[in-house]
Order: sequence, then structure tokens, then C-alpha cells
Amino acid sequence: MGWVVLGIIVLLAFLAIGLYNGLVTARNAYKNAFAQIDVQLTRRHDLIPNLVETAKGYLAHERNTLEAVITARNAAVSGLKAAAANPGDPAAVQQLAGAENALSGALGRLFALAEAYPDLKANRNMMQLSEELTTTENKVAFARQSYNDSVMGYNNRREVFPSSIIAGMFNFVPAQLLEIESPQKRDVPKVAFT
Repeated sequence: MGWVVLGIIVLLAFLAIGLYNGLVTARNAYKNAFAQIDVQLTRRHDLIPNLVETAKGYLAHERNTLEAVITARNAAVSGLKAAAANPGDPAAVQQLAGAENALSGALGRLFALAEAYPDLKANRNMMQLSEELTTTENKVAFARQSYNDSVMGYNNRREVFPSSIIAGMFNFVPAQLLEIESPQKRDVPKVAFT
């Protein structure tokens, strides 16, 4: 009888250890996925000053737009640092998402303005930076999807029974999805039959 009780206790201990290790692994997976977002957003943020500098000569009288882009970029850099320090902090991730949305809006206004200036639009530097930014935006989208998948896996693991018991005992808090709005995502495609 004593051996059976001891066997059950050992079995429960191994189950608890396995559940705990699974939660740690899932948490580390979403933190690693956030590190990939950090790399891509840092690249994006590093490209923006060059883009603004290139546009400055052509858009001298559009100073407000250029300053708005730099201000939004600085807020996004600050938000990224806060979120990178603790990718599990929902407030930091939400602040980052808001800052990135504001930056995307400011960049959209800059590119809309650039369309009105054929010389700027044709500038080799501007074309190269725009292409690099577009490529980086695509990489950000893929990294964000990977992060969100990892967060969902972690959150599911922490909420299902019996992992939820271990998660509660060891304070595994929910992680926040990173939702960066894309203006293109909200636009309805226009179809015209001619």
C-alpha cells in the first residue's frame, strides 16, 4: 500500500515537472519570436531617417510631415525597447502596437506626398529605400505572425487543464498578441469592369 502511494506521488511530481517545463518552453518560444520582430522593426526604424533625409531636399516646405515621421519613429523605437525588455507585458506590447500604427500612418502620408513629386519619386536613393522598407515590412509581418502563433500556443498551454494549475502556482501570466494595423488590410479592393 505504501509503495502505491509513493508511486502515485512520484507520478504526480513527474507530471507537474513536465507541465512546468512545457510552460517554460512555450514562454521562451514566444520571447524568441519577439526577438525576431525586434530585429525587423529595428531595421525598419533605421531606414526611416535615411528616407526622411532623402525626401528633405524635395519636400522642404512639407516640414510638418517630415517631423511627424521622425516623431512617430522615435515613439516606435521607445515602444520597441519597452516591449523587448519584457515581451510578456501586455501594456508594453500594446504601446508598441500603437506606436507602430502611428508610424505606419506617418509613413503613408510621406509616401502619398512623394507621389506628388516626380523628381523625388524617381530619385534612386528614394526608390532603393522604399524597396528596402517594403521588404522589411514584409519581414515584420512574417515575424509578427510567428510571434502571435507562439503567444497563442503559450496562452493555450497556460489555460488548459491541468497546466492551468501549474501556471497559476508559478505565476505564468498571459502574453499579449502584437497587432499592427496595416492600412492596406483595411482597404476594400476596387474592381472595375471596362
